[in-house]
Amino acid sequence: MKELQDIIKTFEEAKHQGKRSALATVVHVEGSSYRRPGARMLVTEDGKLTGAISGGCLEGDALRKALSVIVQQKARLVTYDTMDEDDAKLGVGLGCNGIIHILFEPVDYTDPDNPVGLLKKIFVQRQPAVLITLFSLSDMSAIQPGTCLLQQENGTVRGNIPGEKLRDALQADAAFVLGNQSSAIKTYQLEKNNFTAFVELIRPVVSLVIIGAGNDIMPLVNMAGILGWQVTVVDGRRDYATSARFPSVQQLLVSKPGNVLSQITIDPQTVFLLMTHNYNYDLAMLRQLLLKSVTYIGMLGPKKKLERMLGELKEEGIYQEQADCNLYGPVGLDIGAEAAEEIALSIIAEIKAVLSGRSGRFLKDGDGTIHARTSTEIVQVNLGSNDND
Repeated sequence: MKELQDIIKTFEEAKHQGKRSALATVVHVEGSSYRRPGARMLVTEDGKLTGAISGGCLEGDALRKALSVIVQQKARLVTYDTMDEDDAKLGVGLGCNGIIHILFEPVDYTDPDNPVGLLKKIFVQRQPAVLITLFSLSDMSAIQPGTCLLQQENGTVRGNIPGEKLRDALQADAAFVLGNQSSAIKTYQLEKNNFTAFVELIRPVVSLVIIGAGNDIMPLVNMAGILGWQVTVVDGRRDYATSARFPSVQQLLVSKPGNVLSQITIDPQTVFLLMTHNYNYDLAMLRQLLLKSVTYIGMLGPKKKLERMLGELKEEGIYQEQADCNLYGPVGLDIGAEAAEEIALSIIAEIKAVLSGRSGRFLKDGDGTIHARTSTEIVQVNLGSNDND
């Protein structure tokens, strides 16, 4: 998500300066690659690169392709076969073992629904959205429609799809992806034209709410900022929760525990950390959070502290065994962390693992691939004959 934020920022700067640009998007991968579908890179006409579509080995050739697209003002699909030794001769020399399809699109600043313009609209509201990128995989010389539809959870639809049948099918699939919370890739077979669509689920940025404004949370705030997370810092002490101490956070709250949650929007991407070092304050917050639908609650401190809290809440009739399934205490992954920076690293890693539905184990101990291959399998859909609107 930070990558998209950086792309949008560069896009705004280029637009203000009158510099033309192109967006490169990884739309499909067969086999192994460093980046997965959805990875993006913005290229401006002066050669500035923002974002990444590989580990650095594709960017040189991609720059040349993007500059050509800027000049020609025509989208282009490019395939890099890293299993083909000829790619090494071209100077690509990827260390992967797969085929990567990248769509290059010129960005028309006069069109509010240009590829980056649609990305911008995702950040206006905190809700999941589906972005559809349409391309012709079967005929790379054919017209490449590109990023053409944005469908948000509230039902808002933006963009332009060629043909009523295709538009209806894409909107239905976008709605399915929103409900299923998983991206998909499909080929829509028409009588004359076949188009493949990357139907991409984009979730809101992580909202990290840190209860406690001690010095030990500063590395956490910094690391979350690097990831592009939105950070809220809460404390009951006015001289701790200050903009001078935390200039980069999105929200600072000086509040008693009972008034905190009324000032925070909780959604599936909202996570909480209880780090005040004040037993009663943390207990009061935990009492409220266990009654809410919260994806992740991290509690700093020893296990005995948490057990004591849960014992008190059980006597109050608030705590039930199933209520702590999203409660992580002691917080963080076991990496031997001691210093504040190391503890912050272990906490950030645990939150990322939980939100991604991963275990946080060593990758070398896993079976199979790092990324599930099913996420890149293309589903075929027959729409019959073409139509004309």
